[in-house]
Amino acid sequence: MRSAVLDTNVYVDFWERGLHSETVRAIHAAFVVRHAAVVLSELRRGARTQQARRTVESLYRIATEVWAPNADDWWEAGKLVRDLGDRQTWDIHKRREFQNDALLALTARRQGALLITSNRSDFRLLEQRIGVRVQYL
Repeated sequence: MRSAVLDTNVYVDFWERGLHSETVRAIHAAFVVRHAAVVLSELRRGARTQQARRTVESLYRIATEVWAPNADDWWEAGKLVRDLGDRQTWDIHKRREFQNDALLALTARRQGALLITSNRSDFRLLEQRIGVRVQYL
């Protein structure tokens, strides 16, 4: 069965705003959804309430397989952030934020997974540059 990985914004939109519920169900029916270490870390960092912390911890516990960037992914992410950041004239904050997107995209590409996100601007750049498969919500 094909694999997919959800970006942080998909979880946040679903949990906090109730968005994408039909799409998330369809994704779970069509794909084996894997969890990315980058996404789990971002979710944990942003979990400000007790309920949010419990939800993220539960997601981490049920993750049977967590995909993490390897050394080559980190190396390539550095070049992507530098090159795209220079072309887009991003400040240091945007470059730091984009690094996690690059790491997620590189991890998904290495695993042959579909990356699902609502972040069109950053992931279109990555889709064009590295050839990761992306579905936008």
